Parts: sequence; structure tokens; C-alpha cells
Amino acid sequence: MPAALTITHPSDNAVTVSRSFDAPADLVFACHTQPPLVQRWQLGPPGWTMPVCEIDLRVGGTYRYVWRSDADGSEFGFTGRYREIAIPSLIVHTEGMIGTPGEAIVTTHFEEHAGRTTLTLTMSFESREVRDQVLLTGMTDGMAQSYDRLDELLTEKVA
Repeated sequence: MPAALTITHPSDNAVTVSRSFDAPADLVFACHTQPPLVQRWQLGPPGWTMPVCEIDLRVGGTYRYVWRSDADGSEFGFTGRYREIAIPSLIVHTEGMIGTPGEAIVTTHFEEHAGRTTLTLTMSFESREVRDQVLLTGMTDGMAQSYDRLDELLTEKVA
């Protein structure tokens, strides 16, 4: 049975998502930073693929993700810039939806204890209103589905 996703609101403009994985931090970190691995699990709802996954993993480097619907070919994507990286324990980056103004700051911690890793991701938005709008998109449901796929990928000991 997959681990539960814990969602909290540490401030008026932020959301924190936490989830544990039965894998070491270096492997969970690799699955978040190596494009061939990211494309296997970070897909959101069924029927979507990630045909574009570009990652320049360095401070000041950028990333770009584009998802495509198998049903109608529609696309959406995110891009951002890395602000801080500490392999395999921390990633801080900006995140903005391609074609829309504004961006969030995303801080992801990977904390390992006895071979099990807890991922804690905090997204800080420009305002409470923006945070609430993003939450209404079903973002956390998509994250839960993707993290369940990540669990499956981690059982393969991929990295």
C-alpha cells in the first residue's frame, strides 16, 4: 500500500507536501533530477505523458517540463531556475507555468533515516489567493498519483 501524502499550510501563502519512500535519499534525489527517470513517474493523472524534460542541475541552471494529453494532444508546462542544490538532500528552485505570469519558490528536502526517505516539498506563492487557486487545480491529487508511480520505480532500484 502506498504511503500517504501529508498536506499542510505552514503560512498564508504556502503549501507543504510530505511523503515517505522506502529507498535511500540518493535514489529518491536521482529520480527527481535525471530526465529519463523523471519522465517515468512525474505524469499526474492517467493519460498524460511528459515528452519534454530538460534539467540543467546546477545553481543558476534551468529546467523545463511539458506534459501532453494522450486524448486530445493538449499541453501544459512548467519552467524555473535552480537557486540552491545540496545533493542528495535539498533542491530550491523557482516554478512558473509556461505562458502565465508569476512563479512560486519550491524547497524540497530529502531526509533519510535507516534507508527510508521522507520528501518534504514546500511551495511558497505570491499570495494566499494564488496558493488557493493552484490547490483548486487538483495539484495535490496529481502529486499523489505521481508519487505512487515513483514508489513503483524505486522498487526497481533504478539509479
